[in-house]
Amino acid sequence: MKLAALVGALAGATMMTSAAMAQESCSVGISMYTLGAPYFAAQEVAARQAAEAAGCTVRSADGQNDMVKQIGDIEDMVASGVNVLIVNPRDSLGLVPAVNAATAEGVHVVAMDSMLDPSADFITNVSASNEANGKLVGAWLAQKMGNTPLKIALISGSQGNVVGQARRLGVLTGLMDALLTNNGSANVQIVGQGWGNWATEGGLNAMEDLLTAHPDINVVLGENDSMVIGAREALKAANRLDGVLLVAAADGQKEAYQLIKNGEYGATGLNDPAALAKMAVDIGVKALNGEEQNLTKFTFTDPAAVTQENVDQYYKQDSMF
Repeated sequence: MKLAALVGALAGATMMTSAAMAQESCSVGISMYTLGAPYFAAQEVAARQAAEAAGCTVRSADGQNDMVKQIGDIEDMVASGVNVLIVNPRDSLGLVPAVNAATAEGVHVVAMDSMLDPSADFITNVSASNEANGKLVGAWLAQKMGNTPLKIALISGSQGNVVGQARRLGVLTGLMDALLTNNGSANVQIVGQGWGNWATEGGLNAMEDLLTAHPDINVVLGENDSMVIGAREALKAANRLDGVLLVAAADGQKEAYQLIKNGEYGATGLNDPAALAKMAVDIGVKALNGEEQNLTKFTFTDPAAVTQENVDQYYKQDSMF
């Protein structure tokens, strides 16, 4: 019995040592194309926390919205020995060679949030579904407006951005489909498109220009909450908030949630940066450990249109974003 107990103890110690070695061997690199907005800062913090909770060492880099710098960041991380790489890409095609080189070195690469071209060699791209979120927001907008003709001021992020395009088209698809289903017709006019560069100040400036040219708008549709919040400030300054419904295709910024709770903002699509980051890290660590996951190139979080009816499920007062 003593010998058996000794053997059992040695086996247990070996298993503990092996687990500790496996834990020590997990090294996660987090390559963010920017940390210049609260959304991305919250994403980086959540990814770091998830990796540390999994027992991994972590390196993180801010690409400062510069593709060349992000490529260098990834190369430095691979050279330092990371074996899991979480990347939010600055450019869907421009990052492909760096990602392919990392994978060739045995690094388990997971993209998150911004889209990486599917031709690249990586495990999966974790994001909210802009199409699914948009359709839900569009359907809610159709229900809210009923038979009222819609005169929409569209505020987009940046020209040529595929995420922004997917977001606005998702909302407009859901809107038109729901209007036709509900009413048998659709009276929708996009009176103008402004470019807000994803920022509150940009949304404010774009709204000022759109409001001057089109004072009769009754809906503001933005591709993220920050721009819509900026647009709201412009409407407020012009004493034009009454009769204008505010909706965003995505994000779930806590300031927007608070306005939704107060009935001062219509709806936004669910795009939780912390949920995306945690899922991306979990997938990367599982891949490192050889766990079968049966993933396609795109992995989506559950979609939702966040409105006054359900906002309490998502609003977190202490959230970074």
